Amino acid sequence: MPDTGSGDGQHKVKVACLLSGNGTTMSALLFHSRLPGCPYEIVLVASNRPDAPGLKIAEAEGIATFAHDHKGLDRREHEQIMDAALRESGAEYLALCGYMRILTEDFVNGWEGRMVNTHPSLLPKYKGLDTHQRAIDAGDKFGGCSIHIVTPELDGGPLLGQVPVAILPDDTADSLAARVILAEYQLYPRLFAEYVGRQYRADWLLGKVNKLALAQPEAEERESHGSPGWHTGGKSGKFFAHFLDQHHGSEHIAVLVKTSGPDEVIGLSETAPETYFKPAYYGASGWVGIILNRPGVDWDMVEEWLSRSWRMVAPKRLTTLLDAADQF
Repeated sequence: MPDTGSGDGQHKVKVACLLSGNGTTMSALLFHSRLPGCPYEIVLVASNRPDAPGLKIAEAEGIATFAHDHKGLDRREHEQIMDAALRESGAEYLALCGYMRILTEDFVNGWEGRMVNTHPSLLPKYKGLDTHQRAIDAGDKFGGCSIHIVTPELDGGPLLGQVPVAILPDDTADSLAARVILAEYQLYPRLFAEYVGRQYRADWLLGKVNKLALAQPEAEERESHGSPGWHTGGKSGKFFAHFLDQHHGSEHIAVLVKTSGPDEVIGLSETAPETYFKPAYYGASGWVGIILNRPGVDWDMVEEWLSRSWRMVAPKRLTTLLDAADQF
């Protein structure tokens, strides 16, 4: 993996923050990104308010900024302007940090699974505004904050985590908010880092590969030389995939699949070295490594390789049926 200046050779996920105000939650994410081992870096801070104080904080810390006032613009027109700047920055994920704009379904779908928000309530309670007063009025013992993936449903996306904050007998909305924001400063950077960094973790990558491999007919998970592998069913079954976690000092986390032979392995590893490599002890037998701990893994392509590899070793009674189905 390329060294991005983190000091540990770790790839940094590129993140853009959207804000409308003071930028305190953005600052929490920003300073967390400067800690050793943090898997992300902030490449842009953008706002719908050119005078947002959070932009000045970002500028002082050497972060690129972008602002475009939404006044006088159709919502979709403004979103298109913002989206163009976000994508030009190279951002892979978005972090909402007090961005006071309701986003259209088209915008959210364009960043599906890659936009995260913090909300000052224990969702699903109190979506929207005035969350602290609503919790107090309901007689709740706890307020709190939630970190969630953004979906078209307002404050309705999958939860990444929550922290409850006790409501005191004499609390006002302002006094409760002052404590909840402290919880947000702790929770948001931690859960955001876990979420965006999962794509480089061996356990998460193994889970993805395992699901795809076991989707093949009669596939079974079996250990091979101390590493996870996948086998066609039955006593006479054969391996069609292996999982390697930086095997023998390699920098790669990878899934190994069968090819037509060593020539194809060499061709793939030479023409697309950012995706494929010739693995030690396996390459001579026609296995190629697909690198998984890298940006932009095409999981549809990984699934196709697993299916192809499975077909090369699967029992004829299974492949004959599939070949016949492919004719229609």
